[in-house]
Amino acid sequence: MYIRQEMKTTIIAGPCVIESAELLDTVARKLVEINHSQGTDIIFKASFDKANRTSITSFRGPGLEKGMQMLADIKSRYRLRILTDIHESWQAAPVADVADVLQIPAFLCRQTDLLVAAARTGRTVNIKKAQFLSGQDMRYPVEKARDAGAQDIWLTERGNIYGYNNLVVDFRNIDDMLQIVPTVIMDCTHSVQRPGGADGKTGGDRRFVPQMAMAAKAFGATGWFFEVHPDPDNGLSDAANMLELSKLEDVVKELKTF
Repeated sequence: MYIRQEMKTTIIAGPCVIESAELLDTVARKLVEINHSQGTDIIFKASFDKANRTSITSFRGPGLEKGMQMLADIKSRYRLRILTDIHESWQAAPVADVADVLQIPAFLCRQTDLLVAAARTGRTVNIKKAQFLSGQDMRYPVEKARDAGAQDIWLTERGNIYGYNNLVVDFRNIDDMLQIVPTVIMDCTHSVQRPGGADGKTGGDRRFVPQMAMAAKAFGATGWFFEVHPDPDNGLSDAANMLELSKLEDVVKELKTF
């Protein structure tokens, strides 16, 4: 008989990109409220630079120096752990001065120099599975990070491309990746993307975010990743698939009781 394990509360949440200090404060305050009410320890996520936007005219963020100072302020003020992504190997060391978790974007998960630089910081490394790889394929990025000295490596599922401008999640990838590392995160918001499918922007369908979370739990995921925003339709990146900030606590509650 299958017995469900008690939920591990590795939850990552925050806006896709740093838009303003006010946005970071709004989201951080809500995450602290949820942590207090739900007994969680949500990790705050925001990107200082969205280097992989569809269009050259898309908003990218404040950049490394200003962005990391803003994240450092959030860490100090709200006592939240910080996760952010890096796109180039030289960014690893300065980002690790603030971030507790360095994230490797899906498109870059095979970039050896990037993985090695992240691993050498001694921080947790979260490697997102590329849209063109299987869960089993992720043993190779993990091997690179481990060989470079990483002690704590997470893998994140975020769907696969099947045809143009669409993603499909094969939840068997979660179990496959659990054979490689003990921590496998479900990216519930990027998995509902329609990459490049909105006239020079990435589209998506946020109404499926809660179902992605519950399905991933059924397949054994040990953590969940939610991009959230108080007004996602007017967000400057990933507007179509970010979850409304006001709905995050209900999803967390459902995950705890599912």
